[in-house]
Amino acid sequence: MTNQLIKAFDEVRQGFSADRVIADPAMNLGFIDACQRRGLTDEPVDLNLKLLNRRKRGGLPPSSHRTVVRNQDSFAFASEIAVRSLERKHQTTLDRVLCGPELAREFDRVAEAIAPGFTPLKYRWAALRLRKTSRLKPEILGRVVPATVFGPAPVAKIHVSQIPNEQGIYILSSHDKVLYVGESTSLRARIKKHLDHSDNKFLAQYIWEFGKASLMLEYHVLPVGTRTDVRKAMELELIRSRRAEFNKQR
Repeated sequence: MTNQLIKAFDEVRQGFSADRVIADPAMNLGFIDACQRRGLTDEPVDLNLKLLNRRKRGGLPPSSHRTVVRNQDSFAFASEIAVRSLERKHQTTLDRVLCGPELAREFDRVAEAIAPGFTPLKYRWAALRLRKTSRLKPEILGRVVPATVFGPAPVAKIHVSQIPNEQGIYILSSHDKVLYVGESTSLRARIKKHLDHSDNKFLAQYIWEFGKASLMLEYHVLPVGTRTDVRKAMELELIRSRRAEFNKQR
């Protein structure tokens, strides 16, 4: 099987790396088709994961072309938020997000909602670059404590009454950075307070200057019985990993 996998990769890669074949939707469709024509019957996600594992172990033909994606600062934040959201929502990893066609398309949709106007390859390539530069370190507590994840979605499209009156963590972002991370025994009441008049003066000033239309909201509903110290520890982990700007200024 390994030889057929490598032959399929070499057929479609056009001199590019395995990462490019995984991240480029058109090239990846060609790779899966080439695998199936060679009698490989694994699911696409498994074929992609096997290709990545082969790349990590060595044994693939060397690349002769380099993928260059410019101006990543314009959409890297959207890629980061999309990865983090899907990792928590599906209890998965970046490799599985990019290797699974359905998860990859969901990733594209989330990233595009935050920073529209870029191609799936650009969003996905930015996510890989973030990992290589240690910007996607694991959020350990998020993998240990299960949560129901909503968003990220524009605040303007969310009615406060739709937010659960349960305990959890919430994240307020702009189009290019995380503004504030908080925790509460009542997500609905706490988020409503921020949107009406936040007691964080920096967030209140941001909303006054730029309005609510620029805000994105993500929240994680935690299981009944989650201890307060666990919830606060999860909040702190997110403040650090997401580099929440207004938490640091409190």
